[in-house]
Amino acid sequence: MTEGGILPDSAIAGLLETGALRTERALDPDQIQPASLDLRLGATAFRVRASFMPGRGFKVSDKLEQFKLHEIDLAAGAVLETGCVYIVPLLETLALPDGIAASANPKSSTGRLDIFTRVMTDHGIEFDKIPAGYDGPLYLEVSPRTFPVVVRTGSRLSQIRFRSADTVIDADELATLHAAETLVAGDDPIIGQAGIAVSVDLSGGTNGLVGYRGKHHTAVIDVDKRAALDVLDFWEPLYVRDRKELILDPDEFYILVSREAVHVPPDYAAEMTPFDPLVGEFRVHYAGFFDPGFGHSAAGGSGSRAVLEVRSHEVPFVLEDGQTVGRLVYERMERRPDRLYGADLKSNYQAQGLKLSKHFRSF
Repeated sequence: MTEGGILPDSAIAGLLETGALRTERALDPDQIQPASLDLRLGATAFRVRASFMPGRGFKVSDKLEQFKLHEIDLAAGAVLETGCVYIVPLLETLALPDGIAASANPKSSTGRLDIFTRVMTDHGIEFDKIPAGYDGPLYLEVSPRTFPVVVRTGSRLSQIRFRSADTVIDADELATLHAAETLVAGDDPIIGQAGIAVSVDLSGGTNGLVGYRGKHHTAVIDVDKRAALDVLDFWEPLYVRDRKELILDPDEFYILVSREAVHVPPDYAAEMTPFDPLVGEFRVHYAGFFDPGFGHSAAGGSGSRAVLEVRSHEVPFVLEDGQTVGRLVYERMERRPDRLYGADLKSNYQAQGLKLSKHFRSF
């Protein structure tokens, strides 16, 4: 056992037993993941005029009174429209001890549907960051960008990780771990203080498919129904051309895949971060958490591709095959989880290549 780190599944269950984690109803059987907890929507969504930050000295409920347009009952399910911003109180609340902090991120399936989500706290000055010792409710900002979605009380769009220490691995330790475990299977990967580089695959493979572009004006997607939708009703397949490049159009959403296979050993967790936020032309990977065991097998790390959720910003941008698009930051676990991502949990995206979210039938 290391001195601090990301809390594993057993420790997350312990937070519930001690009252550091509270919930309005019992947890779902599969809600605790190897290194995170899925968060569930509460009973009401508030449509608001604009996103906001509560700020020191203010509760989210105070700002809701100022900015809300109307309330939506989620008990029987409701449609959240594209281009709108909603604030939803979550079923889970926190009373963290002084030594435990947390961070949040959209779930993989949420990111692959282009649903923008951020967790908010009372007195918060950052989205998706919960300081040590926080005692209060959690709220989720939800803004569907490409597809209208149906959600209900209990729908799980976001996830939270708890930390008992800041244990991000530095460049030297990362290089040593990579040499032993092959974290990113590629040609001489770039390793630095910001993590290990990941690039995009636009080669097309055997069938020439490089990715998907989201369609506009589609039917709604029920976030709780699996394998219910036809891919071509919602996505335009993209195939390799003479030049292995893709021009990202502003306000379009793309699903692409990494060139490298990614491996997260059982005693570590990882998170995808932007390659260089100062570049600013595009955003990659809304859903950045990789659990212990991702791409791992009993015989060693074989790796799974990282699916990339890509959106251009203000101008068209040329993305080229092999271009670096993100970095994987690795952190130590406080201890090994009882169950790992993958075979233990029949995880949705283990051994994946280019893959859409679980809501679509195989293409």
